Amino acid sequence: MDNGSNEEVIIAGFGGQGIILACRLLAQTAMNAGKEVTFMPSYGAEVRGGTANGMVIIADKPIASPVVSRPDSLIAMNKASLNKFVPRVKAAGLLIMNSSLIDDEPPIDDSVRVIRIPADDIAVELGSVKSANMVAIGAYLEKRGLFSPDAAADCLSVVLAERYHVTIPMNTKALHRGAEFAKNSTG
Repeated sequence: MDNGSNEEVIIAGFGGQGIILACRLLAQTAMNAGKEVTFMPSYGAEVRGGTANGMVIIADKPIASPVVSRPDSLIAMNKASLNKFVPRVKAAGLLIMNSSLIDDEPPIDDSVRVIRIPADDIAVELGSVKSANMVAIGAYLEKRGLFSPDAAADCLSVVLAERYHVTIPMNTKALHRGAEFAKNSTG
């Protein structure tokens, strides 16, 4: 992110996957780093089980609009979200896709870096399928190189309600495991 450019991200999945939390964590991490940030959540009618996505823009200069129509990066946690948003990813962008729930080849420009991460499987190995969102965020942070998993982990206590602070160690592990996976992944 140089010359005041933006990093525009869409994180998408179904309700209950922690999509909005993942967006809030990314936005908080960017704010803590002194960046300009917007975050716009979107929920499906049913919420849990329905669609959920969020748009996060990170910039060095003030942001005119919170709407992301052509994301630099897409984190797709399920097949429906991949199908909906993958056509919008910019050339030379980044796609993080949860290969635990998505087995198809995305119809995407060859210039887009694709990281297939079994986020649900890794989260289960760690002891909580609910941390799959953190695994995916960790992979994103590693591939984009904007912020470290530690910088994101430092923001967990801000974005999580106090009753969920007991999940901070697990979520921190998940962020690091996702980053580790992405570091060793081609794409």
